Amino acid sequence: MKTLAQSLILSLSLTLTTIAFAQHRNFTVNPDASKVAFALGGNTHHVNGTFHVQSGSIDFDNGAHTISGSVVVAAASGNSGDQARDKKINSDVLDVVHYADVLFVPKSFQGVVAASDDSTIQVTGVFTLHGTPHDLTVPMQIHIEGTTLTAKTHFTVPYVQWGLKDPSIFILKVAKVVDIDLTLEGSLSPEK
Repeated sequence: MKTLAQSLILSLSLTLTTIAFAQHRNFTVNPDASKVAFALGGNTHHVNGTFHVQSGSIDFDNGAHTISGSVVVAAASGNSGDQARDKKINSDVLDVVHYADVLFVPKSFQGVVAASDDSTIQVTGVFTLHGTPHDLTVPMQIHIEGTTLTAKTHFTVPYVQWGLKDPSIFILKVAKVVDIDLTLEGSLSPEK
């Protein structure tokens, strides 16, 4: 009798362990299918543009609620449609010679990523801009279709509060925060 109970407990333990490990996945970002869009308000006009996602790889586990990896954006890739403005932002505000990358490193998440279709989670991590790390929590909409994952989020960056130069001059005033819309698309590994 004792041997049967031990066998059942061992079998149940192995089954639960297999289920827990089966929730680990890796998301590899496709830079060409991903985009960072920004919007900066001003008193005379708004500036809209994009940055290029350079790379990204995220490991996550629904069972353990762990997440790790990084998303890297090339700071010098900003494109607002005005080369003179972009050059000034790169040198005077972002200082891309010294701070070439903008980096997000996820540390934890709340919610559950569904095996397919749509999910909404909260991701907390460290957003490094201009060489300085900042804690950030963002809502993230996830869509999984087969082996393709798309993650979208919207958040604001208080860049002046975070120590970057205010590009306002004379009567041209711009907002002290920039709106960011991030879309990451890439491949999703099978469950392990």
